[in-house]
Amino acid sequence: MASQFVRVSRDGGLAVVELINSKRLNIVGRAAIDELTHAFRTIGDDNDVRVVVLRGAGDTAFIGGADINEMVTLQPSTAEVFIRRLAGLCEAIRACPVPVIARLAGWCLGGGLEVAISCDLRIAEAGAKFGMPEVAVGIPSVIHSAMLPALIGASHSAWLLLTGETIDAPTAAGWGLVHEVLAAEDLDHRIAQLVTKLSGFGTAAVRQQKRLLNKWFDMPVHAAIEDSVEQFGLSFLTGEPQQHMRAFLARKRHMS
Repeated sequence: MASQFVRVSRDGGLAVVELINSKRLNIVGRAAIDELTHAFRTIGDDNDVRVVVLRGAGDTAFIGGADINEMVTLQPSTAEVFIRRLAGLCEAIRACPVPVIARLAGWCLGGGLEVAISCDLRIAEAGAKFGMPEVAVGIPSVIHSAMLPALIGASHSAWLLLTGETIDAPTAAGWGLVHEVLAAEDLDHRIAQLVTKLSGFGTAAVRQQKRLLNKWFDMPVHAAIEDSVEQFGLSFLTGEPQQHMRAFLARKRHMS
């Protein structure tokens, strides 16, 4: 699949997925959505990938939303097709078996925020802005906006979805929408640190933990606990617990 809107670069176990050629605010239309979805499904089949970083080109925006020039022509049936495309992208990110880090610089709006909350870790620069402005253009926020109440609470979700107003990065961090906020000049260094950290863990353990996190989102607590007991036992089939625990004990003996 030739890519006009997506650049994928590799550095060892790191894959960087970058949205390109999508106007100043990295706006996504059908073609860009399809290319991003294809990129994540392809990466998901690559057993050598250990971490993915998703970013927009430049620092003006992560993803500034879905293309209104395309949406203004939609009818009910075609609107459903359009939004299912975007939902498919969000699910491809969630289904990606390795951690996905969202590099959040500049604007992150509407469909862009839905993409961001589908990522596992969200690292923002101090000037980033977040919002769900769909009501201002006559449509509700849908699909993966449904994750917001569990992520940031009903009250904060109501504010974002009903007012359409934007919030700054410190507010987003306070609400739990992003994990960390850094000065612009420190953003890439911090993401590189996280990539190194995650890449140093056992591959099977990290993938297993992501699967569990996704399952827990939809499961009652008791069912999630019971399911995780079995998964804990299965983790010892990989050999990673023995390897990493022995290394830990060796370091501890060396320090004592």
